[in-house]
Amino acid sequence: MTSLPTFEFDAVIVGGTPAGIMTGITLAKAGRRAVILERAAHIGGLPANGLGATDIATRGATGGLFLEFVNRVKQHYSDTYGPASQQVSDCSDGYRFEPHVAERVLRNMIADCGDKLEVRTLRQFDHEPRNVSKEGAALRQIRILNRENGAEEIYTASAFVDATYEGDLAAAAGAPYMLGREGADEYGEPRAGKFYQRWGAPVDEFYSTGQGDNAIQSYNYRLPLTKDASNMTRIAKPAAYNRAEYLSLVDDVKLNRFAGPPTPMEFDGIGAITNMVRVPNGKVDGNNQHAAFISTDLPEENWPYPTASWDWRDQFAQRLRDYILGLFYFAQNDPDLPADFRERCSRWGLAADEFPENGNFPRQIYVREGRRIRGDYLFTAHDALSKRGSREHSTSITASHYALDSHACHKREPGRPHTEGIFTYKTTPYCVPYGVIVPLEVENLLVPVPASGTHIGFSTLRMEPCWMALGEAAGVAINVSLDEGTSLRAANVVEMQRRLLSAGAVLSYYEDAAPGGAHYEALQFFALRGFLGASYQADLDAPVSDADRANWTAWANTPDLATFSGTRGQLLDKLYSEARQRPDAEQAAIYAQTKE
Repeated sequence: MTSLPTFEFDAVIVGGTPAGIMTGITLAKAGRRAVILERAAHIGGLPANGLGATDIATRGATGGLFLEFVNRVKQHYSDTYGPASQQVSDCSDGYRFEPHVAERVLRNMIADCGDKLEVRTLRQFDHEPRNVSKEGAALRQIRILNRENGAEEIYTASAFVDATYEGDLAAAAGAPYMLGREGADEYGEPRAGKFYQRWGAPVDEFYSTGQGDNAIQSYNYRLPLTKDASNMTRIAKPAAYNRAEYLSLVDDVKLNRFAGPPTPMEFDGIGAITNMVRVPNGKVDGNNQHAAFISTDLPEENWPYPTASWDWRDQFAQRLRDYILGLFYFAQNDPDLPADFRERCSRWGLAADEFPENGNFPRQIYVREGRRIRGDYLFTAHDALSKRGSREHSTSITASHYALDSHACHKREPGRPHTEGIFTYKTTPYCVPYGVIVPLEVENLLVPVPASGTHIGFSTLRMEPCWMALGEAAGVAINVSLDEGTSLRAANVVEMQRRLLSAGAVLSYYEDAAPGGAHYEALQFFALRGFLGASYQADLDAPVSDADRANWTAWANTPDLATFSGTRGQLLDKLYSEARQRPDAEQAAIYAQTKE
């Protein structure tokens, strides 16, 4: 690798996804030199490519740089249109946005880092072993294709980050990974294996086998659509149009036959083939319509994608684009569909001010699940469910909250009343341990996007807020490991948690406590060790009970506080302060303890 142009950084991040960007920002803020290598010409991943309706169930569950991104989005709309504008209302406190706004905000966050963070676009990593150089298990160099000039480049660093949706770098470096679905008997997870459920209805157990397989949940594009004629590009028939693919929609519409309980609003025209969430400036984020038999997802055909070459992936991306455009063209124009249905569908088109260089169509497909890199910790459904031991992880690097959620794995099947693989299953706010981003068998590498989880466990981790938080945590972990001269695997997690908390992260969610509040760092420390129970109420201003005072002071070995009189928060602060003042060996002994 020595004859090629070589670049050296403190950290190299492969993938200009939001997670990769947050990693880079975190490193740059600490004075590290980092580079983000992105295959496309634009950075920002899915939020910059149509995913404008942020997938998060509890907004206070994730903080840090993700919350800064959200606040900047809201500020953009307020500055541009006025605090009382419809745009500010439609942005829903910054959690809903247009693609070009997401990209602009992310670029501004990068620009604030100055020359410490570089972004190099049109840089392709091919997941072949020849493109990595290791010393034992430690990753040292990677080989990148510069798509601008066709030349290869070498990047050397003390640490590497795989922030790709596919998990390409980790796989090439030799990290073990998982594909497909585990069976229901492997981890006892709800919805595991082959699974049929009518959308919005109880489980049809008769059709579910729970058998594991190699199926990958379907991908699509998230489409910014509009009815505003002044900002609309009409959808033309794609060159690869195949009318036969969509004919089943005719009877579905005429017979009101859907794979879930339809409502008049959902299926009034275009809603029959896409689910729409309002974002600013008269646009919607168009996603798959789970209650339809055919929509913007294209199951089965994406199964080879995670391990395929970029040539194959690009062909599939074009196939998916043609399929979706063909579906909309069919719905708007096919004479076999009812005229009133076609008319309602024809009111919609692509937003003309998005992706102007790409025919107003998103540049990047929604890779919901690629490789899942096996890490020091395997996240399963049980880590996201409300049961003893599932909330508190002493090594938590972020809290998060979204349902267990998967899109279809199979296309419409004859005789089945719904498509296979779709599910949603409620969770409660949970903690994500550091081990999910530390791959097995490879050193000097973190994986905040292709994280370690089962198909079911990963189905809740795979949301951009969580990915952003994991990216920020990856940056903090690299900073700590370089500061203290340790490996990433052995990085001081307590120091990582301190730095994350000082940056506004949420490591264990409470309804009545937020970053920046009094006693917050002490609360988080003790919560992660199981000392506040399963409640989401911290009650920091309430008087400490005799039982809690006795338990907490005995655990922290602070007999001088056994008669303390004050609030819960005040006692937690005192215990935490005393613990931090002790010699390193005593601190380590306390930090290693958790309440059983």
